[in-house]
Amino acid sequence: MQVLVVDDEKNIRRAMALALESMDHQVVTASSAREALDALRQTTFSVIFLDLKLGQEDGLRVLADMRRLAPSAAVVIITAYASIETAVEAIRQGAFDYLPKPCTPEQIRQLVDRIIRTQRLEHRVLELETQLRSEAPEVDLVSESPAMRKALEVARKAAGSEATVLLLGESGTGKSVLARAMHQLSPRREGAFVTVSCPSLSRDLLESELFGHVRGSFTGAHQDAPGKVAAAQGGTLFLDEIGDLPAEIQAKLLRLLQEREYERVGDPHSRKADVRVIAATNRNLGEAVAAGRFREDLFYRLNVISITLPPLRERATDIPRLAARHLAFFARQTGKRVDGFSDQARAVMQGYTWPGNLRELRNVIERAVILGSGPLIGVEDLAIWPVHKESSEVRVGAQVSLETIENAHIRQVLAQSRTVDEAAEVLGIDPATLYRRKKKLS
Repeated sequence: MQVLVVDDEKNIRRAMALALESMDHQVVTASSAREALDALRQTTFSVIFLDLKLGQEDGLRVLADMRRLAPSAAVVIITAYASIETAVEAIRQGAFDYLPKPCTPEQIRQLVDRIIRTQRLEHRVLELETQLRSEAPEVDLVSESPAMRKALEVARKAAGSEATVLLLGESGTGKSVLARAMHQLSPRREGAFVTVSCPSLSRDLLESELFGHVRGSFTGAHQDAPGKVAAAQGGTLFLDEIGDLPAEIQAKLLRLLQEREYERVGDPHSRKADVRVIAATNRNLGEAVAAGRFREDLFYRLNVISITLPPLRERATDIPRLAARHLAFFARQTGKRVDGFSDQARAVMQGYTWPGNLRELRNVIERAVILGSGPLIGVEDLAIWPVHKESSEVRVGAQVSLETIENAHIRQVLAQSRTVDEAAEVLGIDPATLYRRKKKLS
């Protein structure tokens, strides 16, 4: 690791250089601000040790110049005890930490090890964020659908508050995507966004996953686990498919929402929770309350602000833009050149009912880009028809041509008939005509 030591005392520079070199770091020393800034212009350093008392020069001004030239470097302030107040001010201005004079090689080693761990963690977080961006298109918070625009408007207003939000809608309508977008628009954006999938685990495992546990609290609990509530401290806790939350955990979640307190499994001590809760479900919680499957008091606590996301079939005007955005994303990801969709493919996508909503649209286009071979995505590339034979009919009243609706009807009748002659009889046309139409459709 490249380290820069800046101090106007020769003995300090020499001692620190020897200590750092013994740890296999490469060290450059400077006795003045000018030398240090020249070194920063020529070399990239991971760590800088800076003495704030460089003769008559203002150490805080030097720090500001260093932060400008080397924003990713960790700056450690070297200071006498009489100047610790100034060192604290330096930390407020971006320094990583400070070391008092005189410092020992062990103090230097411990601090450098901590810097290395921190920088590795930061790099890992950056890698994960980059990976996440490469695996999913950017969040789309634009719509031409009145219902969706209303939902997005409420979401933007609610994002800045601490109120609990309940997201409603069919599976695949983008509830988790909207929850993450609300977190990014909130004052808690610097905190973690933590997801708990309520139906994914058994009651006992879900309780441990959500609230954590202490060592020995159950078989297999070999060490303490903080849980998702602790992981979301200062951030947002997203409870996905809250309608499937077991009854035994509903009371504990109610306490978390009411009192901002919880206990880990096997630990009688209460802990404070500083989290904002967003929940989502595709179930009718009102019916679940009436049937006794969901606590009424918890429902009212969750339902402070409710936002209903419309299914994709009710926002057909958004489909061309959403499809184009996904197409560009997957073309870029696969390295293929795809210029767009054929007119018939666009018409079919707008008329299709999309039972899987946005999730299905994403999957259909990803498959089309991967398997398609032409410059345009055609109907045959979308693979909508064979995947949903019962629900793939073009919706009557959609913005599609009569030919598209007629072709869709012919496909369905052919799929349900044993022979072309039988299909021709159902359609009321000559079998020879149907054979010609069938050849065009295949």
